[in-house]
Amino acid sequence: MSETHVNVSTTFGFDPQGALRSRSLAAHLVEILLGPLVAVTCLIASVLIFGQSFDRQYFALVLITFLLLFPGILRLSENRTRMMIKATCAWGMVCLTLWLFGFATGFLGYFDLRVIALWQLGTWGVLLLAHEIARRIMLRVLSTKHYSAVIVGCNDTGLMLGRQVLADRYSGIKLLGFFDDRQLERNPSVECDSPLLGDMSELADYTRKHRVDHIYLALPMAPQPRILALLDELKDTTASVYFVPDIFVTDLIQGRVAHIAGMPVVAVCDTPFSGLRGLVKYSEDLILGTLILLLISPVLLAVAIGVRLSSPGPIIFKQRRYGLDGKEVLVYKFRSMTVTEDGDKSYTQVTKTDPRVTRFGAFIRKTSLDELPQFINVLQGRMSIVGPRPHAIAVNENYRKLIPGYMLRHKVRPGITGWAQVNGYRGGDDLEHMTKRVQYDLDYLRHWSLSLDIKIILRTVGLVAKDSSAY
Repeated sequence: MSETHVNVSTTFGFDPQGALRSRSLAAHLVEILLGPLVAVTCLIASVLIFGQSFDRQYFALVLITFLLLFPGILRLSENRTRMMIKATCAWGMVCLTLWLFGFATGFLGYFDLRVIALWQLGTWGVLLLAHEIARRIMLRVLSTKHYSAVIVGCNDTGLMLGRQVLADRYSGIKLLGFFDDRQLERNPSVECDSPLLGDMSELADYTRKHRVDHIYLALPMAPQPRILALLDELKDTTASVYFVPDIFVTDLIQGRVAHIAGMPVVAVCDTPFSGLRGLVKYSEDLILGTLILLLISPVLLAVAIGVRLSSPGPIIFKQRRYGLDGKEVLVYKFRSMTVTEDGDKSYTQVTKTDPRVTRFGAFIRKTSLDELPQFINVLQGRMSIVGPRPHAIAVNENYRKLIPGYMLRHKVRPGITGWAQVNGYRGGDDLEHMTKRVQYDLDYLRHWSLSLDIKIILRTVGLVAKDSSAY
């Protein structure tokens, strides 16, 4: 069965571009750092213009200003007028705060007021100019990236959303058309601006076949059974589904309100790793992954030697598994078996007394040492340290048909460890066990936080040596 490739997104307090997870990491970094860096640079320039030395008091002012402005004050996708108003108000509040703090503490007496006046006036002008330049550059870059979408419901709400998407050249959305159950060709008063692709019963198949990224449900909320049936069909895809605008008829995963082309939408199923939280997750994987790899390098060498001496075959076993958005990725493990099945249709799940597992392989599986090469996958961007564990492709294809919402666990990168594993659902492949594992995976998506990741990592360390469910 084919997969639907999807990008999801919703971030707090943004406009069209901010609604797409497709916004590049560079755009987020510019938004976060541009304001603080402009203010700090202007302060240094002001000090140098008046021939003063950059002493400790100016260094302290740099730190205070950076903290007041971090993580940025403007979104690159805002129009020019709104950007100027927000920049003026935000920088004005920063200046007022610094003046009040300076007077209250006597800290102001340590500075040349000419430097402060030039700095604050100069920063305001440079801030406007820098954001305008960055906005034009980044919006031009973002406008070249298109994400396919369909609208379900060729009614007033759906038509308005479609027209605004088509009119917004920076939305990054390629509208493929509409789905609607009504016989629109018999009703000349209703005209869709994009093609009518079919009725709702054809939506799930079309989504899989054409790899649709976003689905917007612009349906009247009265016929709830029809909507719930449609949502159930879409659970076998990794598509992002949004209501337009305001009903909650299903169990939401990262449900939140966003705006697409100026119209409010509700994310029914979304990734927790959008906007700043996505940057936090990326930083967590990069920093911790690098540190852990350095620390475990002697262990990696020792296990590699053990695998080589235990049985003929490669040291590293590469297996195709489903990653983010249902895309296939290669996952690394130390080989623990005499065979190297790739997880296709002929794959057989490992059992406790499996004769394919070598004696050394049983040890490294029991202690999870076979998973250590996956930290390389983390640095490659294929996996995260914490997330739903990836299953073999044959296992995925089997259980996606049996467990509702199974494919939703692929809204994030798979992890080396996860919420299900630290709650006792590491091994086992029966339906009941797998259903509970998926429930914990989806619960992780709903409630993700950095503290939850740290909690899972700490619990994993404590459970590895005594986990009786591993084999």
